[in-house]
Amino acid sequence: MTTPNKTPPGADPKQLERTGTVREIGSQAVWSLSSCKPGFGVDQLRDDNLETYWQSDGSQPHLVNIQFRRKTTVKTLCIYADYKSDESYTPSKISVRVGNNFHNLQEIRVVFDVFGPRGLETAATATPPQACSWFSGSRWRLIWP
Repeated sequence: MTTPNKTPPGADPKQLERTGTVREIGSQAVWSLSSCKPGFGVDQLRDDNLETYWQSDGSQPHLVNIQFRRKTTVKTLCIYADYKSDESYTPSKISVRVGNNFHNLQEIRVVFDVFGPRGLETAATATPPQACSWFSGSRWRLIWP
């Protein structure tokens, strides 16, 4: 089932939150990482400070796992990255996968060469996920319509 996208292309998610058009729902989920260096974990991934970030510490793939306690529709995944300050850790590919558990995840979106420039990348989703797995990134926000 595809839901019509009511968010204008290029819209600022923070501004949309302030106006009540969308709301951030990441706090309703349990977040885990495949690995991280000390001081560069989920808290740094989720805070609103552009100077902090998640840094993986292990072999690939680098995963961000987001699990909701009940079936939840995620409209948009917003990821901020700054290639110039983080080029060795900036992903060249992000795979968005959804499912009811880790054993039945299906890829719904692949984004290549996402972060050449500095800025925000959004990946719209059309499937109601309960468990999601994403490859490495720097700043993550989940938006619900």
